[in-house]
Amino acid sequence: MQVFTSEVIGTGMLTLLGVGVVANVLLKGTKGNGPDWLMISFGWGLAVFVGVLAASKSGAHLNPAVTIGLLTSGAKEYAPGVDVTTASTLTYFAGEMVGAFLGAVAVWLAYKQHYDTDTEAAVKLGTFSTGPEIRSYGWNLVTEVIGTFVLVFGILSVNFISNNDGAWPSALGPLPVALIVVVIGTSLGGPTGYAINPARDLGPRIAHAVLPIKGKGTSDWSYAWVPVVGPLLGGVIAGTTAMALY
Repeated sequence: MQVFTSEVIGTGMLTLLGVGVVANVLLKGTKGNGPDWLMISFGWGLAVFVGVLAASKSGAHLNPAVTIGLLTSGAKEYAPGVDVTTASTLTYFAGEMVGAFLGAVAVWLAYKQHYDTDTEAAVKLGTFSTGPEIRSYGWNLVTEVIGTFVLVFGILSVNFISNNDGAWPSALGPLPVALIVVVIGTSLGGPTGYAINPARDLGPRIAHAVLPIKGKGTSDWSYAWVPVVGPLLGGVIAGTTAMALY
């Protein structure tokens, strides 16, 4: 229960602040409205920073791809005192999904009046979940695999350096992870919006589907599998690579 609660809170904070910055940029009439990819990229990076701090009790996975990456890297524990088992793996997945859903709902509440304006349906969906600029499922999948590989391999590398070499204080762990997310956004985020996290995309997409958002349109379920499968594959590749190197 402690792991579940920690992941709900951490992923909820991540999604609240990450989806929130996208809503601030995209929705009409907000003080942050206007094309600003750097604001979104840095906002998501700082959202990860806050989420990691909030979920320290569970090791702050916040992302099923990170959980899968740790699993395939041969780790014995997901966090101090939390063994890698089927039950603990499912607990992480559940906490991440619930937290992502609740964080997206909180963003809708915060921006309720702006969601009620005549902003295009596609823009409203874009504040919740990702979508490709050029729809090509195979290549969109490749983009998500590459971006998630960078994220998960980077996290595993930070953990290795902190735990084994002592060259990087573990207390600074959230900072390099946040910066990794920022650079993924600025470098690899253009084609698909860099979901790099199945829970981050699917949880808010479900929230979009069930919330009474005026003029919301479709939730684009035909694309929804890409930001789930791609990050999971990227996590597996990153985990197996880390196991071979470390």
